[in-house]
Amino acid sequence: MYYVTKVQVHHEDPSSGKVKKMTEQYLVDAISVTDAEAIVNAEFGTQNMDFEVKSVTASKILSVLSA
Repeated sequence: MYYVTKVQVHHEDPSSGKVKKMTEQYLVDAISVTDAEAIVNAEFGTQNMDFEVKSVTASKILSVLSA
């Protein structure tokens, strides 16, 4: 099953030095909401940035097709 996760990422603007909060969406292939959140936390945990998982919802996408 696919889940849409919304992650708030804090980016520092190099010109002004201010921290900007941006919300990014990711499609995660997982077996549950908890598993999807764990996958996102594992992925972002290796990067040196502040982030917060804001929401995880079931997606209506049935399958991802590739050529």
